[in-house]
Amino acid sequence: MSNTRPQQGAVEVPRGLAGVVVTETALGDVRGTEGFYHYRQYSAIELAHTRSFEDVWHLMFHGALPDAEQSAAFAARVAVLRHLPDEVADALPAIARASAAVGPLAGLRTALSLYGSATGLRPLYDTDPARRTEDALAACAVVPTILTALHRIGRGQEPLAPRDDLGHAANYLWMLTGSQPEPEHARAIEQYLVATVDHGFNPSTFTARVIASTGADLAACLVGGVGAFSGPLHGGAPARALDTLDAIGTADRIDPWIREQVLAGGRIMGFGHAVYRTEDPRSRMLREIAQKFGGPLVDFAVRVEERVEAILAELKPGRELHTNVEFYAGVVMERCGLPRTMFTPTFAVARVVGWSANILEQAADPKIIRPGARYVGEAPPQPVPAV
Repeated sequence: MSNTRPQQGAVEVPRGLAGVVVTETALGDVRGTEGFYHYRQYSAIELAHTRSFEDVWHLMFHGALPDAEQSAAFAARVAVLRHLPDEVADALPAIARASAAVGPLAGLRTALSLYGSATGLRPLYDTDPARRTEDALAACAVVPTILTALHRIGRGQEPLAPRDDLGHAANYLWMLTGSQPEPEHARAIEQYLVATVDHGFNPSTFTARVIASTGADLAACLVGGVGAFSGPLHGGAPARALDTLDAIGTADRIDPWIREQVLAGGRIMGFGHAVYRTEDPRSRMLREIAQKFGGPLVDFAVRVEERVEAILAELKPGRELHTNVEFYAGVVMERCGLPRTMFTPTFAVARVVGWSANILEQAADPKIIRPGARYVGEAPPQPVPAV
């Protein structure tokens, strides 16, 4: 029992804020019981099938899908923003060395802080909507450049300058590998990026909005988003989902491995979601992409998915547990030649656009986000003991 009474007017909410609505948004929503999510008024999965990443970026920032002329103009506009300020580019070798043990996503936090200082980003509180949007466009454009440079430096390779003649996804693959990407690989990664731009008030988006509500600068908000995103229970899961396949190893080990995990109460990475009570629509789309590529890894992943669901139905009747976006995201990225250390950074290439759209929306609201907490420690006030 608590030692103190809740503050007058306080509202008790579920642990983890589950199901709590904290604000209004025009950016999109996730309907977990329906297995559906959308960006503004459009199905996110339909957008992934039919539109470019830049078109969806335009939608999130400007509220409408561009026509053909607007699409080309917007793509050209963001392409020229991919180049890093000299101060950031010069610091990347040191950042890469310092973050070598943990990877490019950790280095991104440092680089974004430096980027904010180098470009003179001012507090959101002190800037107008047009300036905020321009700042956000530029920040989103340089994130792939930063991440790929950190990756290449960490492997003893020279960073590659971005190419203005390539789309966002193809340019990302170019800067990562130094090779002209296969069209089907570029499109598969683009579809993945579109499908992961935004996903309701997930922890990283909420974190970015909390910081934005204080009026802090854009870089501070993005750094907070990256920090929340790095956790293995959030954006850090795609590589771990493939690690699960590695741990199982062969087809004859699928059933015993799954049974052991389920009976021991262990977590099967790549399965389950905090919101969806149906199949994750992103997972369904990525499974279809993976199956078009085919191969032993894809066949094995599909078999593991089938057996996890069947064994859960047997051992835990009534418990719904389906693959989430990370399971097949890892499979698709592996088939497209991305190293596992870049799985979560690739996720961040997309999500930074969603974070920024949410930051821009939050910056228009003058109300700071300031919830309370219930104190459960020893009853105060107690006398301070003498030394």
